Amino acid sequence: MGFLMDLLTFPVLGPIKGVIWIAEKVNEQVEKELYDEDAVRGQLMELELRYDLGEISEEEYLEAEEALLERLRIIRERQATERET
Repeated sequence: MGFLMDLLTFPVLGPIKGVIWIAEKVNEQVEKELYDEDAVRGQLMELELRYDLGEISEEEYLEAEEALLERLRIIRERQATERET
C-alpha cells in the first residue's frame, strides 16, 4: 500500500519533497561553512594581514577580530557538545 500511495501522490508531493531535500542540502552546506574552524582561522590571518598592510584601521581590525574570535568560540563549544553526544 505504501508504494501505491507514493505513486499516486507523487505528482503533488514529489516537487514538495524535492524542495525540502534541496533546502536540507543547502542548510548542511551553510552549517559546514559557518562552523569550519579552519576557515575562521584563515579569516583571522587575512584580517591581520590587511591590518598590517594598512588596509583597515585598528578599530575595524579589533571589531572584526572580536567577531571572528566569538565565532571560533562558538565552533569549539559546538564541537565539544557533539563529542559528548
